[in-house]
Amino acid sequence: MDEKARSGDGAALVTRERPTLKTIAFMTGLGITTVSRALKDAPDIGAETKERVRLVARQIGYQPNRAGVRLRTGKTNVISLVLSLEEEVMGLTSPIVIGISEVLASTPYHLVVTPYSPSRDALAPVRYVLDTGAADGVIISRTEPRDARVQMMMERNFPFATHGRTDMGLVHPFHDFDNEGFAYQAVQKLVAKGRRRLTFLRPPEHLTFHRHMRRGFERAVDDLNVEVVPFEGVDIDNRLVDIRGAFESLLDRPSPPDGIVCGSGAGAIALVAALEAKGRRLGQDIDMVSKVPSDFLGWLRPEVMTLREDIRLAGHELAKAVLARIAGRPAEELQSISEPIPMA
Repeated sequence: MDEKARSGDGAALVTRERPTLKTIAFMTGLGITTVSRALKDAPDIGAETKERVRLVARQIGYQPNRAGVRLRTGKTNVISLVLSLEEEVMGLTSPIVIGISEVLASTPYHLVVTPYSPSRDALAPVRYVLDTGAADGVIISRTEPRDARVQMMMERNFPFATHGRTDMGLVHPFHDFDNEGFAYQAVQKLVAKGRRRLTFLRPPEHLTFHRHMRRGFERAVDDLNVEVVPFEGVDIDNRLVDIRGAFESLLDRPSPPDGIVCGSGAGAIALVAALEAKGRRLGQDIDMVSKVPSDFLGWLRPEVMTLREDIRLAGHELAKAVLARIAGRPAEELQSISEPIPMA
């Protein structure tokens, strides 16, 4: 027999069975049809009623039966976020998930995060969604200039958005960060500090934003007539211990750099460790400008000049773009780029 009990104030219903629309109807005194339409944000249901229904649904942990939804509507009400494991190392996962979830909270859609390793088949998570119909839309990141995932989803006419751009001549929804602008501004900041021998810890060459960031760095170096000290063999995806070791070696060479442009906050930590191991002082012997996803680096090392990419905003924009694409809006209307944010 089903065990049910009301709490002392009558505000919650505890049940061993999964909460249903009938549960919410019982608790709110509304009809099941009204509850269902309120949860779907139907225009003929009042705002107060919708809020009351949603509050109860949250309190009891109601989740729609996705199998039933799919049978009735042909939709899963799922957005799949495909994330590389490198993004967790760089501190990008939580902000982007929060940003997407904040947008989806007012919709029937739910977020499913699918991690993958680039050392394996990067197409596999996207192919799975397309072949099984596991989601109504996909968000991917770490785009490549010629990205096979984008090609596949466009061939299938499947709604998606990318965190980053491609160079394929295909019009698709995206949100990106102005990595070219970041690198240009970083060089400007270093030159303003009197630095003339600059090095660059860059993104991996196979990613599109490597091209953008490198272009900004090289353009600024030419415009401002400064020297480049090559930093080869590692990029921001390498292990921090390897970045540290490579930079220690660079500092031991004749005419080492006096300024650093760093493409990630995690990489900057490895560079700082190398500097300290070699007895160099940030802000005196050498200056650094780093791209960061948050202000944590500034707390630890305020000597590092930082420009922030708002990853939470990226999540907002990507969620809005994929939902709009599902609704049929043209892809060319669903493209946006955010600017670097100077940190105090």
